[in-house]
Amino acid sequence: MKPNDAHFKTEKPVHHRAIWISDIHLGTSGCKAEYLLDFLKWNESDTLYLVGDIIDGWQLKKGWYWKQSHNDVVQKILRRARKGTRVVYIAGNHDEVVRQFIGMAFGDIEIADEATHHLLDGRRLWITHGDLFDGIIQHAKWLAYLGDSLYTVILKLNNYCNHIRNRFGLSYWSLSQYLKHKVKNAVSFITEFESVLTSEARRRGYDGVLCGHIHKAEIRDVDGILYCNDGDWVESLTAIVETTAGELKIIHWNQRSSRPIAEPIDAQTV
Repeated sequence: MKPNDAHFKTEKPVHHRAIWISDIHLGTSGCKAEYLLDFLKWNESDTLYLVGDIIDGWQLKKGWYWKQSHNDVVQKILRRARKGTRVVYIAGNHDEVVRQFIGMAFGDIEIADEATHHLLDGRRLWITHGDLFDGIIQHAKWLAYLGDSLYTVILKLNNYCNHIRNRFGLSYWSLSQYLKHKVKNAVSFITEFESVLTSEARRRGYDGVLCGHIHKAEIRDVDGILYCNDGDWVESLTAIVETTAGELKIIHWNQRSSRPIAEPIDAQTV
């Protein structure tokens, strides 16, 4: 049921210890910037982690696409940093140009290749985009570019599909996510990706890893290591938050100006 908008607008934003968002892909037609702006309006944090692929340099090289809402996202994040939120920008493969500025700060935003987050219960999370552990990105980049072009076509179909759904009052639905999870090889790749990241986190002495890159939100235990993926703002419209009580939650924001649907996992018990 859709909440009463007049009542909802009187509520204050929810405050979290930390928020993780990634794979926004500003500069593409598939970016759901309006949904992200709404999410940021109703969710604040002590620390905001931008976990890669915030701006899509690959697509911007092919042709300029930049809506006002994309600029609004950048301005909102900069405003958060100015007002005291610690903002950490971790580079991904689509915004890899940012890696040349690692260790610097722009507009109070820290630029990093990876980061460490201490959960309320003391456990350490390794924060990385994840592309450096993707064999296709590292060893067959031409194939990654080809896949990106095909993915762009699917996203255009996805936008058309949701335009029709909106006319009938239906919420956002991802055609690309549906197709991805129906393909056996894609499911196999995701499973292998999770295994590689958790193994590396274990080798480095972390209690868990939080990444992006594969556009599939997840929080689960993988052989004693906490695996977290914050999803994306193209397909799944998700973020991960650590609440003030120390809980990790996936937040789905598939309807603007609505309450989030959260999948909580108690950070004390996983």
